[in-house]
Amino acid sequence: MSKLSLSKEKIKVVLLEGIHPEAEQLFRRDGYHQIITIDSTPQDDELHEIIRDAHIVGIRSRTQLSDVNLDACDKLMAVGTFCIGTNQVDLDTCKARGIPVFNAPFSNTRSVAELVLGEIILLLRGIPEKNAAAHRGEWQKSAHRSHETRGKTLGIVGYGHIGSQLGVLAEALGMHVLFYDIENKLPLGNCHAVASLDELLPQVDVLSLHVPATDLTENMITAKQLALLPVGAHLINAARGNIVVIDDLVKALHSGHIAGAAIDVFPEEPASNADIFESPLTDFNQVILTPHIGGSTQEAQRNIANEVADKLIKYSNNGSTSSAVNFPEVSLPTLHPDLTRVMHIHDNKPGMLKKINQAFSRENMNVAAMYLQTAGDVGYVIMDVQCDSSDAIVHQLKDISGTIRVRVLH
Repeated sequence: MSKLSLSKEKIKVVLLEGIHPEAEQLFRRDGYHQIITIDSTPQDDELHEIIRDAHIVGIRSRTQLSDVNLDACDKLMAVGTFCIGTNQVDLDTCKARGIPVFNAPFSNTRSVAELVLGEIILLLRGIPEKNAAAHRGEWQKSAHRSHETRGKTLGIVGYGHIGSQLGVLAEALGMHVLFYDIENKLPLGNCHAVASLDELLPQVDVLSLHVPATDLTENMITAKQLALLPVGAHLINAARGNIVVIDDLVKALHSGHIAGAAIDVFPEEPASNADIFESPLTDFNQVILTPHIGGSTQEAQRNIANEVADKLIKYSNNGSTSSAVNFPEVSLPTLHPDLTRVMHIHDNKPGMLKKINQAFSRENMNVAAMYLQTAGDVGYVIMDVQCDSSDAIVHQLKDISGTIRVRVLH
């Protein structure tokens, strides 16, 4: 598959799921005009029709770009997930087709941390249950099971950008902060690392989860882990829906072992705001349920729109793949106006660079600059050359066995 030089006016950009309008504005300011924005999450048949001739596709967390959906995209050259996660995209298929995927791993960090901090305060004070009672006309004026945050212990599972920032904010309230991470992390402030999840759980008043969706984290919190928490502890999950076994949490809430919880993500979530949300957790007054909005603030969505759109524009304009999650990362300078940039994406196997160089040599092209990076089984070579026409070199590069995609920028 190849993609030759396209003017910005011909590049079709599709932005789904109500991505912040700042993204569209960034594309338009940069000279892109074929931009389609859709607020909903299209189902497969509709999605195929929408993205089949798109060059750039932007999604959030609900649209699934599986290998089947990607089969419908003959022209697709880049994907942007306007969120932290990328598990809704078949990264391997994209990589095999020379399609880099970009995300925004840090732009909503503050928003998630602030929501969790607020939930910690509400849970420790018993506010969810008292609020529910007040809505029923009941007056529960009591200090029973109502506590300050100061002096309590927060346990954080996953000490990345969100977990570490939450720890700093919690310490400002006077909390003790412990964390567990599978990687060695430098603690901020007075936070302390523990060696295992089992060591962390018995020590905390509030447990907050901030890990990605992986094979290791799926069903990480079951009845066994919940039983290790102290009686009256609280659980917060603003990470991924498959980390906590909901039925086990329901039993722990029924028994009173877990005093309360705040859940923002679920194993199954409605496809749109028009669909019904169902969960056994709706039976509990002491549980805060939010519709996957940890990062849904105007500030975060604007930051995400800026970050991901900028990455997509840079890749489209000059081939830069910095911070791509599935692709060789190359930061490229602006293309000199007297040069042509030829980009070759290929299987990473011995002899590829030799064949690429031989092709340029046969065309007697002067190479002004060359960049090369590999990632696993994919290689990415960029040549800035002096030439009047790129047609001949493109045909030669496409004929090299193992070529995935060729792009040209003038």
